[in-house]
Amino acid sequence: MKQQSDADNFLYTVRRYHGKFTPEAVVFNANLQEFATRVSYISNLQTNGKLSPEKAYQQINALSEQLKRSYWALGIGIEEAE
Repeated sequence: MKQQSDADNFLYTVRRYHGKFTPEAVVFNANLQEFATRVSYISNLQTNGKLSPEKAYQQINALSEQLKRSYWALGIGIEEAE
């Protein structure tokens, strides 16, 4: 297994999962953490003038849609609806 450098640990922090353990929930939690990290980067780029508000919105919207697809593909919402 590859050891992460301090820079990688700083840039890509991973939090433990504290919910009901299912493989699907753990995968979705990882997807959610990646979403949050990427939204943070996009927001910072937009705030610093490196990305237009329109581009930032488009990128965040695309990430949101990707997260929704992963949620439903993992079958998480189906269990709660029943």
